[in-house]
Amino acid sequence: MIEYRLDRRSGVPTYQQIVQQTKQALRLGVLQPGDKLPTAREVVERTAVNPNTVLKAYRELEREGLVEPRPGLGTFVLRSLSRPGTAEDGPLRAELTAWVDGARQAGLDREDITALVTSVLDQRFESGVPPVARETRSEGER
Repeated sequence: MIEYRLDRRSGVPTYQQIVQQTKQALRLGVLQPGDKLPTAREVVERTAVNPNTVLKAYRELEREGLVEPRPGLGTFVLRSLSRPGTAEDGPLRAELTAWVDGARQAGLDREDITALVTSVLDQRFESGVPPVARETRSEGER
């Protein structure tokens, strides 16, 4: 089950943090179709937010077709957002993990890494640069 971690100082509305974290869990395969989200009461008990905030987030997720409330049973995931490579054991995740480890060994902290990744993402997506096919190299060239 997902555990929401809310940052009241982030400037991001609390309901939006719940929506974002739920979508992230759907992208990473942490939540799968059929899984039950925590009840509003459970989220309130763990995070001390207003129940209406949780319900607003769940309504937003429902509006997007990601979850479905079932009266008397709870709120259930309808569909996943995960893609190949995002799974815990996926090759892209392994490459990214190795890259982050290298960045940390080079002395970068979390904020440095976040800034670097955000900069590259912005550059690649906003400039309209198409994805580049990966080069095929023989073992001897690596």
